Amino acid sequence: MTERIILGIDPGTTIMGYGLIREKSAGKAELLALGVLELHKYDDHYTKLKVIFDRVTGLIDQFHPTELAIETPFYGKNVQSMLKLGRAQGTAIAAALSRSLDIYEYAPRKIKLAITGQGNASKEQVAALLQKMFAIAEIPANLDATDGLAAAVCHFYQKDKAPGAPVASGGSKAKSWKEFISNNPKRVK
Repeated sequence: MTERIILGIDPGTTIMGYGLIREKSAGKAELLALGVLELHKYDDHYTKLKVIFDRVTGLIDQFHPTELAIETPFYGKNVQSMLKLGRAQGTAIAAALSRSLDIYEYAPRKIKLAITGQGNASKEQVAALLQKMFAIAEIPANLDATDGLAAAVCHFYQKDKAPGAPVASGGSKAKSWKEFISNNPKRVK
């Protein structure tokens, strides 16, 4: 059996948060890495995307995860911001695909629910629970790091999830594309 290591990412074009965990035993995980990639120092959007790709592939090459758990962009009013965030997410996914990782997407509400039991929990509540769970000495100054870790932990709790199975925004999951299409006929053209 392959060792289960999960890379969690909170995508962003200013700051990308990430966390890596390894399954120690049934129901237990250990923290391998936690951090952020600061992108505000790059003026060009395409340079930011290259840096995201390079960092994600670097993390994969260093820690050898088998799965990527990534937060899906939430809906916002600023279309340009959403477009840039979607590109950042897509770049991280492309980096994971280039290394043959299984990809899983989770809505922010689903991640918060998995960690705190409340879908509307604050970043601070999520960070505090993760700090306690992994005995992290000090919560990172930038909570995007714990948001990336939260994505990994959320996925860790999803034992029965099939690789690549789509996740609906409400958090319900299909075990196959056929089941997803059957459950969502109006979303397929």
